[in-house]
Amino acid sequence: MLIWQKYFLIIFAIYSLLGAIKGYAECKKKKNAFGESNLFVLLGAWVWGDALIFGIFWFAISTLILMKQDWILFLLITSIYWTIRSFGEIDYWVNQQFSTINRNPPEKMRFYNIFQNDSVWFVYQILWQCMAVASIVFSIYFAAIWLHSKGLFFF
Repeated sequence: MLIWQKYFLIIFAIYSLLGAIKGYAECKKKKNAFGESNLFVLLGAWVWGDALIFGIFWFAISTLILMKQDWILFLLITSIYWTIRSFGEIDYWVNQQFSTINRNPPEKMRFYNIFQNDSVWFVYQILWQCMAVASIVFSIYFAAIWLHSKGLFFF
């Protein structure tokens, strides 16, 4: 691994650990699991409950990758993670469209100024579908590179 990749992983591990610690404090002590955690979106954490779980996950992954010294494996895990996370978000926004419980008032959503009604929910669904496609393509690409680097795949 290149030195910048090691530094990136060290910083990302620290960032992940901080997300987990802050997520724990918000969930356990402040009872704020659904509070927005905008600082930790790189972990895929939209709320503090996410930050706690994903912070632990990404800290463990970063540590493992640093020990294995395998940058491509990190990229592969990241792309697979975002594929799975995207499908979860697609499901969330589809359910929001048809739920009688309104957890996300349209007027508080980022794209409301463009769409100006509850159609903003299907826009989020579509954005996550695009993210899923991109993540699947990257997963296939990084898997081929990683398998090739291990001598397990010839192309």
